Amino acid sequence: MNTNKIYAESIAKEYAPKDDSKVVALRKLDRKAKMPATIFTYTFGIISTLVLGVGMCFSMGVLAEGSLFILGVVLGILGLVGAGVNYPIYKKLLAKGMEKYSYEIVELARQISEEE
Repeated sequence: MNTNKIYAESIAKEYAPKDDSKVVALRKLDRKAKMPATIFTYTFGIISTLVLGVGMCFSMGVLAEGSLFILGVVLGILGLVGAGVNYPIYKKLLAKGMEKYSYEIVELARQISEEE
């Protein structure tokens, strides 16, 4: 096998103009369907984790001394609940986004598969 030829073809393929505009459009639609759920999940997960951490700090007396133990426990529980419901919320948002763009994605995928 001529590895130089294979390598040259792979490099040339990277620099060749892309004619797969439908494939690119399909990827963009797929990304458009999934992106809102992903952004929300990361944001909500980070916020829930920070709330949990602040609650732990209050309950251990790291951030403030005194009567903030109860507040720390409440914040910790809220953070745990937020982290616990994050995945089910993600699944619902993802299903909603996929349902919204499903017709366009299926039609575009059908067009691409019929061309080949």
